[in-house]
Amino acid sequence: MHHEALPDAQAELDLQREGEPLRHPLTVVQPDEAKTILNKVDSPDLPFKWTLNPYRGCEHGCVYCYARPGHEYLSLSCGLDFETKLFAKHDAPQLLRKALAKESWEGEPIVLSGVTDPYQPIEEELRITRACLEVCLELRQPVCVITKSRRVTRDLDVLSALAKLNLVHVAISVTTLDHSLASIMEPRASSPASRVDAIHKLAQAGVPTMVMVAPVIPAINDHEVPAILKRCRVAGARAAGTVLLRLPHQLKELFLQWLRTHFPDRAAKVESQIRDTRDGELYTSGWFERGRGSGALADQLRSTFEVFARRNGLDKRLPPLNRTLFALRKGESVLPSPPAAASGAPSVMGRAQLGLFATP
Repeated sequence: MHHEALPDAQAELDLQREGEPLRHPLTVVQPDEAKTILNKVDSPDLPFKWTLNPYRGCEHGCVYCYARPGHEYLSLSCGLDFETKLFAKHDAPQLLRKALAKESWEGEPIVLSGVTDPYQPIEEELRITRACLEVCLELRQPVCVITKSRRVTRDLDVLSALAKLNLVHVAISVTTLDHSLASIMEPRASSPASRVDAIHKLAQAGVPTMVMVAPVIPAINDHEVPAILKRCRVAGARAAGTVLLRLPHQLKELFLQWLRTHFPDRAAKVESQIRDTRDGELYTSGWFERGRGSGALADQLRSTFEVFARRNGLDKRLPPLNRTLFALRKGESVLPSPPAAASGAPSVMGRAQLGLFATP
């Protein structure tokens, strides 16, 4: 075990009695009194329309997480507060059931989570994500899961049942295969080996699974892209996607501080290459460009990914999800037995297939 105190935690640690072992600041979970649970996505560069986030904040502590600045809307910091002051939507399953009961709902795919990880450590106890998946299974609602946690395999029973009805995709984020790098970049996320094993177990259970090589950070993990794709293909991944490092708002300074602390010998080089992919800036937020960057280096990174995705047979999208089984209409409270999936069922991407950031 290795302990490092972030600056905003040091004051608390300094108050401890001399000789008392250092401890990580406690995680505090508060109820989130959300009145609705589905978030409509209007971004033209994202291949999905609806997301569901069971939690705000994330214990994984990934230094690069683009969701960090969102905690400042709660008058909390995007640093330590984001990792230790969490909000749980305990009523998410009930709110989801209510949303799916609306006459206007058409069974479009829902992505868990889109912002913070639905299988972060507190899910072990709270089981909110599992309860939402159980609602989706009962109502035959198409769903996609994005996570970097091995905990997703806990719910193989529900996920495999959804998969048999062609109602689920899972995307596992694998940023690095280097455990040393992962331990400082994603300190409380599942290890790289555990994530690859999760891909294998999901594939063995018949759950369509893709690998997300994201984020790609120049001069930090970009050289690992070919190895990650090969390892995950062997494990059973059927598709792959990628996203370039994103540093919105105050995340820029947090990331640069981390970079100077852990990679002082190449911090300047990394920063320079990030700027090379962002027209001299640390981040550009334009549609489509925000996940891909621009310029020669960004094109090279993207081309490398595409070449090795194709070489490993991961350049295709996952099979379309099935919307024809969603039968909750006009106040029906009990679903009939699901009919056999019709051949040529409509695609959910735009409407039925979700190829999360997959190659074009």
